[in-house]
Amino acid sequence: MKEKIALISILANAILAVGKVTAGILSKSAAVLAEGIHSSVDILSSVISYAGIKIAKKPEDQKHPYGHYKFEVLAGFFITLILLGTGAGIVYEAYQEFLNPSLSKISLLTFAVMMVSALINEIMARLKIHYGKKENSLSLLSDGFHSRIDVYVSLTVFTGLFLTKYWVYADSALAFLIGLYIIKESFSLGKEAVDSLLDSSAGSEIEEKIKSIAGKENIKIDSLKTLKKGSAITANLEITLPSNLRVEEATGISDNLRKKLMEQIDNLTYVSIQIISHEVETGFYKPNFGRGFGWQRKGKFTNGDCVCPKCGYKTSHLRGVPCSTLKCPNCKISLERR
Repeated sequence: MKEKIALISILANAILAVGKVTAGILSKSAAVLAEGIHSSVDILSSVISYAGIKIAKKPEDQKHPYGHYKFEVLAGFFITLILLGTGAGIVYEAYQEFLNPSLSKISLLTFAVMMVSALINEIMARLKIHYGKKENSLSLLSDGFHSRIDVYVSLTVFTGLFLTKYWVYADSALAFLIGLYIIKESFSLGKEAVDSLLDSSAGSEIEEKIKSIAGKENIKIDSLKTLKKGSAITANLEITLPSNLRVEEATGISDNLRKKLMEQIDNLTYVSIQIISHEVETGFYKPNFGRGFGWQRKGKFTNGDCVCPKCGYKTSHLRGVPCSTLKCPNCKISLERR
């Protein structure tokens, strides 16, 4: 569904761009023309957003076992650069208009275009934000908030056309403020994109939810690390279980915890659980949108030796068998891992 919304956004921005640029030229309004240029750039932004969403849905493969989620983030980063350049261009044009002000012609066409623009952008903002939250799409959410910003900008320009009758610099002043606002938002969006590209944590809310689910299963989490990869989240846990449990039982408990985490946290796509007490680590990732190789399990067991702390008897560590379950043939005491 989010691909359809992105395509509709491209069409809507194309219609708005043509309408605003035409109205800006006819009314000689720098602010309206600036908004038209902004909508023209929005077409490119929507195309990049669509491409990012499309590529991010590709299934996992051997080279990308965690999926292609970050392509959405990368698309958002490019959109941020476009927004930054657009804002800087609008500020420059507003400055030139301030040096050589001209009285804007207020026409019914101008008002109609700006009002329709605000209405269409509000509809698109609600659609993108709704489906962005529903489908955990960072790209669509960002584009939705961007459309919401355009609503406020259009209404600001609409108001400014009235003010030019009382202050000749009102139009260029508002265009200047619009440019500064776009620059400010581009830095905010850019920070979010960079954080995601640099593998920032999923945040305290997600981590507290993971701890809560583990707590209900009476499982102690010794260490928890989460990563945000675009719309996906991965988690690495270290847990301790009673040492008298067999390896198969301990693995079953970790499998059950993983299952509950995946079920209750929709965008959690990968979970690695290391059972410290049994020296076992299991990892699972959920294929993107149900495609790919199905549920994938990876087991990792550490190597080394099992050593008697008294006489020094040593034997190679067997994968999946805790050293504490083995006895020294000489001293008849449990071996220790070395």
